[in-house]
Amino acid sequence: MKNKFAAQLYTLRDELEKDFPGVLRELKRMGWSGVQISGLRGYTAEEIAAVLKETGLGTAGMHVSYEALQNELETIVEQAKLFGTRDLICPFIAADLRGEEGYRAVRAKLNEVAAKLAPLGFRLSYHNHAFEFETTVNGVSALEYLLEPSKDNAVLAEVDVYWVKKGGLDPVSFIRPYADRMPIIHLKDMSNDERQTFAEVGTGVIDFIPILQWGEANGIEWYAVEQDVCPGNPLDSLQISLTNLHRMADQLASK
Repeated sequence: MKNKFAAQLYTLRDELEKDFPGVLRELKRMGWSGVQISGLRGYTAEEIAAVLKETGLGTAGMHVSYEALQNELETIVEQAKLFGTRDLICPFIAADLRGEEGYRAVRAKLNEVAAKLAPLGFRLSYHNHAFEFETTVNGVSALEYLLEPSKDNAVLAEVDVYWVKKGGLDPVSFIRPYADRMPIIHLKDMSNDERQTFAEVGTGVIDFIPILQWGEANGIEWYAVEQDVCPGNPLDSLQISLTNLHRMADQLASK
């Protein structure tokens, strides 16, 4: 399992602006097996791909904007090839799309993109926040509508367990329908106070052991750790998360 832990690079967005290659080398030194790409921060795909090859870091997918998936798909696919990943993930949709008709349009458009990607060997997933739970489509939350595990829906899940918890649901119960439809899952913890803000994995209220157990049995290829806001140095926060995840992996392996 330890070879499936990846750092979502949005966590380190400010650090990447200064020294993207140096950050990748530090993540490898810390013991991360992979990273999830979230923008190139002024570097070329070739430059970043060279450092990934140098360090041996895997690529746990790429977060690509809804607009870029529609308008820059050819370029995105070439970048994904360089990075050695087959997973593209839509990380967010604008507020004007968050009504019932908007979500219907988003699902249709993402399926169009997925249909273009499939013959090339690529997969398309959707990453959630909490706002998708505020709208209902066809009697379920907008998120469940977007990720519906049916033959006519090619949009895979990249469930963020923090945002599921923030939306008032139990993460373990929520992910169960997405067996073998979620190659990557997002892990972040929630602080155990009234703020319910972002926390390092293993320091908050979310129980990750059953999430990891489910993931190992149901097709998770990468566990991507993202912490949108860190109390101090984001590298320190990622180190805490990785240390705790390694401890959990050892705990599960000993059972």
